Amino acid sequence: MRAILLCLLAILCTCGPAPTLSAQDRMSAYTQRTQLQEQSPLKGLNFTNIGPSVMSGRVADIAVDPDEPTHFYVAYASGGLWETQDNGNSFTPLFDDQAVMTIGDIDVHWPSGTIYVGTGEVNSSRSSYAGNGVYKSVDGGENWTHLGLNETHHIGRVIVDSKDQNTLWVAALGHLYGPNPERGVYRSTDGGKNWSHTLQINDSTGVVDLIRDPRRPQELFAAAWQRERKAWNFRESGPGTGVYHSTDGGKTWQLLTTEQGGFPTGEGAGRIGLAVSYDQRGKRHLYASIDNYFLREAEENDDESLTKNQLRDMPKEDLLRLENYLLEDFLRTNGFPKELDAKTVRSRVESGDVSPLQLVEYLEDANAELYDTEVKGFELYQSTDGKRWTRTHEEYIDNVYSSYGYYFGQLAVHPEDPQTVYAMGVPIVKSTDGGKSWAGANGDNVHADHHYMWINPKNPNHLINGNDGGVNISYDGGAHWLKCNVPPVAQFYAVAADNHPDGYRVYGGLQDNGTWRGPHDYASSTRWQQNGKYPYDMLFGGDGMQVQVDPRDNETVYVGFQFGNYYRLNPKEESRTYITPKHTFGQRPFRWNWQTPILLSVHQPDILYMGSNHFHRSFNRGDDFETLGEDLTGGGRRGDVTYGTLTTIAESPLRFGLLYTGSDDGLVHRSSDGGQQWEQLSGFPADLWVSRIEASHHDEATVYLSLNGYRDDDFTSYVYRSTDRGGTWTPIGSDLPAEPVNVIKEDPSNAALLYVGTDHGLYMSMDTGATFTAVTDLPAVAVHDVVVQQQAHDLIVGTHGRSLYRSHVGLLQQVAGKAEPGLVLADVPEQRYSSRYGSQSWFTDDTTPELHLQAYHQGGSAGATLQVKAADSTVVYRREVALTDGLNTLTYDLSFDADQAGKLEELANADRKEDTKPVRIKEADNGVYYLRPGTYTLLLESGDQRAQTVLEIK
Repeated sequence: MRAILLCLLAILCTCGPAPTLSAQDRMSAYTQRTQLQEQSPLKGLNFTNIGPSVMSGRVADIAVDPDEPTHFYVAYASGGLWETQDNGNSFTPLFDDQAVMTIGDIDVHWPSGTIYVGTGEVNSSRSSYAGNGVYKSVDGGENWTHLGLNETHHIGRVIVDSKDQNTLWVAALGHLYGPNPERGVYRSTDGGKNWSHTLQINDSTGVVDLIRDPRRPQELFAAAWQRERKAWNFRESGPGTGVYHSTDGGKTWQLLTTEQGGFPTGEGAGRIGLAVSYDQRGKRHLYASIDNYFLREAEENDDESLTKNQLRDMPKEDLLRLENYLLEDFLRTNGFPKELDAKTVRSRVESGDVSPLQLVEYLEDANAELYDTEVKGFELYQSTDGKRWTRTHEEYIDNVYSSYGYYFGQLAVHPEDPQTVYAMGVPIVKSTDGGKSWAGANGDNVHADHHYMWINPKNPNHLINGNDGGVNISYDGGAHWLKCNVPPVAQFYAVAADNHPDGYRVYGGLQDNGTWRGPHDYASSTRWQQNGKYPYDMLFGGDGMQVQVDPRDNETVYVGFQFGNYYRLNPKEESRTYITPKHTFGQRPFRWNWQTPILLSVHQPDILYMGSNHFHRSFNRGDDFETLGEDLTGGGRRGDVTYGTLTTIAESPLRFGLLYTGSDDGLVHRSSDGGQQWEQLSGFPADLWVSRIEASHHDEATVYLSLNGYRDDDFTSYVYRSTDRGGTWTPIGSDLPAEPVNVIKEDPSNAALLYVGTDHGLYMSMDTGATFTAVTDLPAVAVHDVVVQQQAHDLIVGTHGRSLYRSHVGLLQQVAGKAEPGLVLADVPEQRYSSRYGSQSWFTDDTTPELHLQAYHQGGSAGATLQVKAADSTVVYRREVALTDGLNTLTYDLSFDADQAGKLEELANADRKEDTKPVRIKEADNGVYYLRPGTYTLLLESGDQRAQTVLEIK
């Protein structure tokens, strides 16, 4: 049935995105994913997490044991739930196999150990994934029960009654990219079996924060927030925003923030954060922060500078009368081309070639609502009666929210000291006088973007902070911080790998954590704290984006940050060159996607491609660019999010100049002449975000396409294949679950082997897309990118929440596409002998060697025998093993049978010269005999099938 629906979607390509999938449809997709995993022939495909962890990832919430603060839970925005019992020195994941991994909030009933998880990050960012309600565990996270509320999507707060683990409240913000009625506050008195929807405002207003008065437990306060995000616009505020109060345990609610009460209301009222504290006299202080989207009053110009608004309506004659230094300063501070100086502008204006308005248009994207007058931003209000509100500060508090307060909004106030207030923003700001004045609390080692703060009620200087860079702990009120970044929860946008002769390295751009490079064989360890060198290096800052590596030197890399700002780096030479092409005077600015696509030509690495709303090509590594062709998007839409941009570029590895582009508004183009001429393609659903185009490595006419409807509140999986250069498209992946697709890649060694990454995992096809199967050895995390390192036959998986994974896919490359592969044993890498094998001491780690043998077996489960033969064919090791249908991983510890020690010693000394010391083979400290250097044969037999490979130990 789903295949038929996909075909209909392809036929009805002029239609817009499909309707929003219901909660039932999404749960059916989870069931389908689970079935694919249970039936997967790839259960034996093992993945190794290769970090990094030091930069961590975005924290949504933290729950701290009040009796033992070294024990706490950390909820990551897209990395799941983790527990530490040793103050952040080590962590254990607890939420890896549920339908979703994104978390908005958690709470714990500490006396019973009951954990409640509200899924769906609430920060409303570009990569805030939708959850599917509330989960509960009564055994410390070993097992979970889904409690419903599927359509809430993004949960701002979960509160469990400290005296009754079955009474709880949930603040539901609702869908991010569309309206829905399941927003507001929910209450349960039976542990989540049944829910009462006690506060509902409208289909675009949900509740982002919820607090309970610790001294008056029947009283709760809820922060409603009206917001709606589109791919081209974010409405960050609205009249539905306000603070509500309940005096009967959340059964009924009353709006506190009215026009007469002094709190901002109306169209400019944005996200609200709440906190409550009591002073020494027992008076309650209710705090409410707001992202105030009302505009500031325009400041009077000091006549020492020239602004865009002055130029916008300025007559030609007035510009010509300006002081020369005012015009020159305006040109230089706004990044006009150097050759355009004040004298040139005057001349061109006087001749009528240029108008004052064109100077403004050079700086403004026609599709963005840009304001010269800033929004008011972060403000803090206080009330002692809940009716009358007073702003705590006289002046604006700059550089806390700026224009993206939707991403922040958490407050922390000491419960017994209303003078101590922390606000989470781009930095942490702290007040010790009830919000009148503010200072930073951003010591060393703490990230810039903050989302949670716990204040120890017994020691107000003890803080635990969650931010975009993980978890930090302070014991001096924020002056100094410790990092607790052990979990590998980095949020990658893109990955790459080089061919470095000393072992290939992996690269990637991360959300708000820059661009990093590290070894492909990284193993998690804190040993770097002793030797002073973390294995990964940070190459660049900002939000890390796509990475390209010059294959000629494996040192020249192209990296960048958001909205198209790219650089060419050579870390060894410490060189850095800004390469982003600029529009010419008279043009509107190029529109750059948040994650701007770049691509080095596989045919000539001096050629670099970039995509704005246009296609740009450089023949000299980015020093100069040509802008080729017309606008390759639909032209953009009015809004405050850059839209109408290219999102992906592909070049055929088989033919230079055969290029494809895809855009965020659903357009796909093809060029056959290196970008000079472009043809728009069709035959797939219209208006969807083009997440990836992949030109085949094996057939010039074959190309793959993935579309993503998440920004239209559509969770369908869209994957297509064309065998005529995009002239016609066939939907593939009819057995894929309904999960937004981020990437499709074809294996460079085998055309039948495909990789698809979705918001919930990784899928593979062994038959050119006819069927897909699920990978089972990964958590249910979003996969944003994959790359195959061809020399090592390794697959590198870039996840948005669990860092990088590596798996050897050489065996899959051998068997994919074969109707009856039979029994196949993969080649094994050369091993290095160590005299420390099996050694035991107080100062060594486990020294037992492990060799992971991959075997592919067709025909169901079966018994088999694994043998190791010496050079003279003597069998020195024999074990019975079990094979399942598909790929198997067998672990072999390089040991041999003790009764063969004499034989191997004889072989080892067979060619010994008289003046050399004879080899003596003895058992290791652990009583095991291990193979010495030499060449051996690994033989696997099952029934009448046999497969073998060479094992060489140096």
